[in-house]
Amino acid sequence: MDHDHMPPPPPPPSSMMNNGSMKRGGNQEMMMMHMTFYWGKNTEVLFSGWPGTSSGMYALCLIFVFFLAFLTECLGHSPFLRGTTGDSANAASGLVQTVVYTLRTGISYLVMLAVMSFNAGVFIAALAGYAIGFMLFGSRTFRNPSGDRETYEIPPPVCAC
Repeated sequence: MDHDHMPPPPPPPSSMMNNGSMKRGGNQEMMMMHMTFYWGKNTEVLFSGWPGTSSGMYALCLIFVFFLAFLTECLGHSPFLRGTTGDSANAASGLVQTVVYTLRTGISYLVMLAVMSFNAGVFIAALAGYAIGFMLFGSRTFRNPSGDRETYEIPPPVCAC
């Protein structure tokens, strides 16, 4: 086989995306994913077509990502996860710890996937949710000085890297 005279590769289909815009070709619809941070409400986060181009839906998306990050911190500092809600040696307590840990990990992955949209607003909403959740549940700011929470260690962040 003579490799010097191979035909050139075919041109890309007409439905390919350029500069993050959307084009339709035949029965296909493709969207190029951003690979750098960008500002704007026209994005897709977690689900195809969501939040769309509506400012109200984008605001709802930011609130949702904030809440997921906040809930992750809440669960991470929960007495259920720490095993401080009674006898930590029984099977029921271990099952509750496992369920809370699994829920926390799943929500952390959802936040990570949302941030992978590379939308700067989504990134800031996630950081704000983690920060406020940590301030309320993990820092010394709102702790009872006479409570036993003083002995807790700060857990490492859940990273899906």
